Amino acid sequence: MAAGRLMELVFRGYTAGPQEGDMPQVNIPPAYRGTTKGEAQVAVEGSTVADCIHAVEAVFPGFRDQVFDPEGRVHRFVQLFINGVEIDRSAIDTKLNPDDELEVLAAVAGG
Repeated sequence: MAAGRLMELVFRGYTAGPQEGDMPQVNIPPAYRGTTKGEAQVAVEGSTVADCIHAVEAVFPGFRDQVFDPEGRVHRFVQLFINGVEIDRSAIDTKLNPDDELEVLAAVAGG
């Protein structure tokens, strides 16, 4: 199997190696699923919030730019949650355990 295809399957959670629960899961909001080709949840290898966002970017280019601004800070309209608990936007170096879920929430403005 080609390395690129294997990597894609790992990120989709279909692998003979790490199983679900062995890698953090990144929950993708509906507004950002265009870059993830419809994927709502992506299993990634990463030990911090930032690592996980960059790991999603490695498979789905353009995702990082939806979360981070050009200076590498979390966009002001994005909220991050670890296992349902909101974290500060500046806490992207927060450590994650393999069984953690990182949720990216895109705030929607309207009027």
